[in-house]
Amino acid sequence: MYIADETWPELGDYFENESLAIVPLGSTEQHGPHLPLATDHLIAEAFAREAAERTGYLCTPTVNVGVSPHHRQFNGTMWVDAPVFRDYVESLTRNLAYHGIDRVIYVNAHGGNVEHLREVGRRLRDDEVLYAIEWMWNDSIPELVDDLFEQNGPHGGPKETALIQHLHPHLVRDDKLAAARDGGVPDVEAAGTVKHGARTFYDAADNTGNGVLGDQTDATAEKGARMFEEAVEQLCQLCDWLDDQRFEDLLPKSHV
Repeated sequence: MYIADETWPELGDYFENESLAIVPLGSTEQHGPHLPLATDHLIAEAFAREAAERTGYLCTPTVNVGVSPHHRQFNGTMWVDAPVFRDYVESLTRNLAYHGIDRVIYVNAHGGNVEHLREVGRRLRDDEVLYAIEWMWNDSIPELVDDLFEQNGPHGGPKETALIQHLHPHLVRDDKLAAARDGGVPDVEAAGTVKHGARTFYDAADNTGNGVLGDQTDATAEKGARMFEEAVEQLCQLCDWLDDQRFEDLLPKSHV
């Protein structure tokens, strides 16, 4: 169920019987010469909408701009400051609690959002408002991702390329895949920006000239479809698991 497609009386029926919501979040940031800036939020929205369709749980609109200042050197990248992002997501989530939601899954597809979503979840849990957790698609299927790609790349690599090839093939610049590979780096180690155990980089541009890592030519729509199906199944199982929990068991433990 997608909240924006429903009327308020129809949603009343949902809130009377269910208490779980799925919130997709991503970014609008550079993903190299071959993928659109929308990559992360398109991926998050696709997973959230599909899981909601299969399970019947509520899906909210997508948060399209995230914490992305580390991509700012590349044209068009958008971001909000981390405190603003945290406050916005917390306020949005408290809005859901007002309507009766007491558990939320943040379906996230941008690494820069992770720590901030965790912090928002902690705030809401400590206040005993609701229980919110962050889910990232590739973390749910790490073995499959490793099996499919020799070098999957943490940003704009073949795993994200394959997903967009599957979900929105018209947005992939297939003639730029080799350029993406050749103008980037295989991984952070190859960038040489870790010195004696310290990460000396702050921005994507410190590591890679064109903003991406990995071998994009290893991506196919078929690989994307396989990852999408297996990760959606993991998300659906997570939704059902969370829905089955007693709310009291999700709250902070008492002081020992």
